[in-house]
Amino acid sequence: MPLLFPLVVAALLFAIGVYGVLGRRNAVLVLMGVELMLNAVNLNLVAFDAYLRDVLHGGQVLTLYVIAVAAAEVGLGLAIVLVVFRGHGHIDADRMRDLADRDAVDDAIAAESAGESAAPSRSGVAGADPEPVAVTAAVES
Repeated sequence: MPLLFPLVVAALLFAIGVYGVLGRRNAVLVLMGVELMLNAVNLNLVAFDAYLRDVLHGGQVLTLYVIAVAAAEVGLGLAIVLVVFRGHGHIDADRMRDLADRDAVDDAIAAESAGESAAPSRSGVAGADPEPVAVTAAVES
């Protein structure tokens, strides 16, 4: 089999993967694009291994390592996507800019620079109500 056919298919897979990573906003589709790019690399490794008739089959062995790394990447990536979805209610990559963790000290510094009172509350978060409000309902008998 000529080397050109697997290389063209791998190039197409890689191009589709690059489009999936750069052109999509959904985090799951970005992960799928990364997987397509890794599969294109695997196809190139196996094609060159077969073309060069490597005695040690180095391309196929390296492909197995890439598959193992890709499986770990999928597991970790989907776990991160699930945590972000539970916390924010979306997995839009453009709207995930506010993931930095700011504590009460940073809020107090920002409030002081704005000229507001930055007295920390009992809950530890500046600007929060210091005491919870109890809500009771009247029951008619």
